[in-house]
Amino acid sequence: MSLTGVLLDVQPLRTSPVFRRLLFGRTVSTLGSFMTMVTVMYQVWDMTHSVFWSGAVGVAQAVPMVGVSLFAGAWADRVDRRRMYLTGTVGSAICSLLLTVQAFTGHAPVLVILALVAAQTSFSALGAPAAGVFVPRLLPKDQVAAGLALQQVTGQAMMLVGPAVAGLVLGWWGIGVCYLIDTLSFALSFYGAYGLPALPPEGEKSRPGVHGVLDGLGFLVGHRVVRGALLTDLAACLLAMPTSLFPLVNEERFGGDPRTLGLFLSALAVGGVLATTCSGPVTRLARPGPVMLCASAGWGIALALFGLTTSAWAGLGLLALAGAADAIAVLSRTTIVQTCTPDALLGRVTAAETIVGQAGPHLGNLRGGLVAGWSSGVTALVTGGLACLAAVTAVTVTTPELRRTGAPRREEPTGAAPAGP
Repeated sequence: MSLTGVLLDVQPLRTSPVFRRLLFGRTVSTLGSFMTMVTVMYQVWDMTHSVFWSGAVGVAQAVPMVGVSLFAGAWADRVDRRRMYLTGTVGSAICSLLLTVQAFTGHAPVLVILALVAAQTSFSALGAPAAGVFVPRLLPKDQVAAGLALQQVTGQAMMLVGPAVAGLVLGWWGIGVCYLIDTLSFALSFYGAYGLPALPPEGEKSRPGVHGVLDGLGFLVGHRVVRGALLTDLAACLLAMPTSLFPLVNEERFGGDPRTLGLFLSALAVGGVLATTCSGPVTRLARPGPVMLCASAGWGIALALFGLTTSAWAGLGLLALAGAADAIAVLSRTTIVQTCTPDALLGRVTAAETIVGQAGPHLGNLRGGLVAGWSSGVTALVTGGLACLAAVTAVTVTTPELRRTGAPRREEPTGAAPAGP
């Protein structure tokens, strides 16, 4: 196989100038968002030197994401998704601007900062379900997986670059400039989405309020393929999330060296970036169901083996493999959700997917910490990895439709703008 056949499929960038502009804007905005995440944690710690208030930053982000997402998903299935996304972008930019102002004019009380973080997260949760329809509406179905891979690899790259850039900017110019960069990044995000065509839901619109939410949940329960995909992802996060165990395992096995701990965290991300960069064969294969099941099983196996190893280098290699497996599983899961869900329900299903992706890791880290408290970090890792493998096997056996989920029929995107000259 040639190198171009292995690397990320960039055909969507040639097919759709609208998608290309959208991807650029969202990538820059993601960089700014990671800078703000680091800056908020730094500012709150600098003001309080309290682990309670540092932990409250996570609460201010998680609670609005879960609380707003489901109702935002129902709204996204009633209105023009483009306008809804632009509304979320403008709201997030205003919150970032207010964080900038408080940084330059004297620090606001910590509760005000947390309120702004919660408001910005709420606007992000508002825009996320709307953004979930962009790729399948802008690209032919046989390019959806490649488009999602491009979004994923740029997001992972910004996850690596953003905190490092934030550290440099904080050291040179302070927190106000970090917040200002994020504020300006939303202008590019707005520009990227402003050129989209109108994207109203296709088919019957969502019922208002709780009824619309329940309709979306009813689809998730009844559609075996989508349900199986989300259950697989939830099992992988809930049963085998390793991050909270890294300090303890580092202390138990590797002497507590902080350099090793940092490499543990980086190895997962590096594996994910490399796997997504080389995802061309996976997206061209167009078999997201079996690929997701195999990758999720690989995540559990790699983490169980990481718990057993006594070599730091072997451990880093296994974490890189776990990160690669996770990236391919997430890419395949998103492809399944966006190609198997009717457009009229896609906002609500995307919202549920967002909640699984946001809440699952937090609950998984809590599970790991509780098990480690009763036993050890190694036991928590090994049992978690094996439990993940067992859960994925159960989904595989009980959901034959997911095993057969394959290549979608090629269709032209329904809401695409003209390609231009």
